[in-house]
Amino acid sequence: MSSEELRRVEVLARVKSKELRLIEAATMLGISYRQAKRLWKRYRKQGAEGLRHGNVGKPSKRAKPAKVRRKILGLVRTKYGGGNGRFGPTLAAEHLAEDDGIEIGVETLRQWMLEEGLWSRERKRKPHRKRRDRRAHFGELVQMDGSFEAWLEQRDERACLINMVDDATSRGLGRFADEETTWGAADTLRAWVEKYGIPRALYVDWKNVYRPTPNARQRREGEIPVSQFGRMCAKLGIELIMANSPQAKGRVERSHGTHQDRLIKKMRLKRIGNYEAANQYLREVYFPQHNCKYAIAAAGEVDFHEAVPAGVNLDEVFSLEEERVVSADWVVQYENRWLQIEIGQRAQVRAGAKVIVRRYRDGSLKLLYGNRMIAWRELLARPRKVQPQVRTRRPVFTPAADHPWKRGYRGIRVAARTQ
Repeated sequence: MSSEELRRVEVLARVKSKELRLIEAATMLGISYRQAKRLWKRYRKQGAEGLRHGNVGKPSKRAKPAKVRRKILGLVRTKYGGGNGRFGPTLAAEHLAEDDGIEIGVETLRQWMLEEGLWSRERKRKPHRKRRDRRAHFGELVQMDGSFEAWLEQRDERACLINMVDDATSRGLGRFADEETTWGAADTLRAWVEKYGIPRALYVDWKNVYRPTPNARQRREGEIPVSQFGRMCAKLGIELIMANSPQAKGRVERSHGTHQDRLIKKMRLKRIGNYEAANQYLREVYFPQHNCKYAIAAAGEVDFHEAVPAGVNLDEVFSLEEERVVSADWVVQYENRWLQIEIGQRAQVRAGAKVIVRRYRDGSLKLLYGNRMIAWRELLARPRKVQPQVRTRRPVFTPAADHPWKRGYRGIRVAARTQ
């Protein structure tokens, strides 16, 4: 019996026990009182079976003949079936009409194919991906990602929360930046290193900040490009792992939703109006409370963070480095600035040599040739190119037609006698 028929049996049973009146049963079943009387009459005579539809178990008068069914299923089995290339009911019905001249409804063909085992109800789904287990130790893997949002609502512009989450413990740390830039990621990683130590690996996106797109030469030579942030991580021995999908680093992706719900409201209550105050709130209040509430204990007791090695200056690590060529007048150009190498250093650096310009977070610069620091001063204006002196040639003397040089020796003697 169908669910509707079972419901009618239940309601009419209550009428029989005088719990309901028939007019009330009609209202509950959504039918007219006249129809309820007919159903009640059948229920009293035949019981629950009297409410079953009369055509149940009987062949449909509109059913296709058995001979036609056998022919169609034979074509499906031999011509449109077999292996992974078998036709579905819709496509098989189309080709039966086009190629064989047999009209058959798609739903009818589907039911026939299901009964004969020529089709299944299972849909083609993407392969199931098992959720990756957490790493066992704190600091073994830290996920990093940026989330753009109007964090201060109308009180300030949109910004990016660069968020770090430990994979083993869900312990988090984050900072606001204008964009997900090298400096924004570097500041957040440095805050993590100063608080917990150097993690073994970072799980990040395929963005140019973390792994730039190779140029034509790098693709041709198979060279893997390294970003400024990647160079910083390499100096600390941090492995960069690139995630191929957002789901791969789901720990930090899910934490974005938590922060977008809780952090915005908390900063609204605190009336925080700029991101400098917001970063202070994150550092001193929000993330300590957040970690107390959501962080869990790691499966392993050993902390995989490493201390910053002795002699390593984090200011030197978290800096930008670019290679430049020394010009013929010992000037290095860097971002529309001209760095003049001092006279006393020119014996050590020849013109045309490659030097490293190191830029620190505060904007200061350092010039390096190998491992040696080079003294320099900044020029206020762009140096003029020295124009080479061009030696002027003396004009060529062209003698006249009657010049003695053109008369020859005999002509000169004749001219001398006449004089």
